[in-house]
Amino acid sequence: MMKRILLLTLIGLTTFGCKSLPNKKYGPRNNAESVTEKSVAEIMKQLSADELTGRDSGTKGIELAADYIEYVFANSKVEPFFQSYKDSLSNFKNAYNVVGVVAGSDPDLKNEYILIGAHYDHVGIIDAVENDSIANGANDNASGTTAVMELAEYFGKKRTNRRSIIFALFSAEEKGLLGSAHLAPKLKKEDIDLYAMVNFEMIGVPMQQDYTAYITGYNDSNMAEKMNEYAEEKDLVGFLPQAKEYNLFKRSDNYPFYEAFKVPSQTLCTFDFTNYDYYHHVDDEFSEIDIPHMTSFINKMIPVIEKMANTQNKDIKFHE
Repeated sequence: MMKRILLLTLIGLTTFGCKSLPNKKYGPRNNAESVTEKSVAEIMKQLSADELTGRDSGTKGIELAADYIEYVFANSKVEPFFQSYKDSLSNFKNAYNVVGVVAGSDPDLKNEYILIGAHYDHVGIIDAVENDSIANGANDNASGTTAVMELAEYFGKKRTNRRSIIFALFSAEEKGLLGSAHLAPKLKKEDIDLYAMVNFEMIGVPMQQDYTAYITGYNDSNMAEKMNEYAEEKDLVGFLPQAKEYNLFKRSDNYPFYEAFKVPSQTLCTFDFTNYDYYHHVDDEFSEIDIPHMTSFINKMIPVIEKMANTQNKDIKFHE
């Protein structure tokens, strides 16, 4: 699991804070043509609020987060993939993924699926630092969750995809990738034609690199090359040596989908082991997040996902 490698690497971390309670009505959502800093900040504040008590799996706090995700999906005309948005885990008690779908518009290509995912759980209540014991999990992984929610809202409202897109938020990642380990074989049993899986993990602060994000399994497929081509930006996605060194390809929620489907399934991340000090720390809060960076990155991913969903052929492939 990606988190355990990071924990071993980041010793002595610290800072952070957001205190907004997600109320039942939540307020109006973004109707702009693109993702806005306002909408990104709104979601981030909701997901990293103290009232969610760190979103530990099986707790009331993560249930509030799931309710909010469900609200955004429904408001964006994203349909439940199963009978309801919440899909109870078979491998962890009182926890569930939140899974929606935007059907493709093409009579044939709609039977092919892209899956966009992130984990929305975190570690909950931990040892206190200066009387704060809530590990809010803003970067880890409210940031990735926000990207998925914004993309779901965009495609739910715009309907610009010929292929169908599944939007999945995973619980119990911090327990050992359990949410994705539950969903991947379940989808495999339904015999869906999965084209590719794109996972978002810790994208809340910019890298000190010449590219915006790195991708795990960089050399295993042409996904990075195609993403840069689709974005018309040669430096959107790059290679981080530590990702290969720590074998991060197998340590996040992309991996169960690779195991089940043997299709390109990879994670995008902007945490580079040097640019954020608060991994699994009470100071991983909204105040530490770079909202303009997140907004820019998510907006750059819109044409990438759009083209993935619209090419006539499956252009993203494993390298021979």
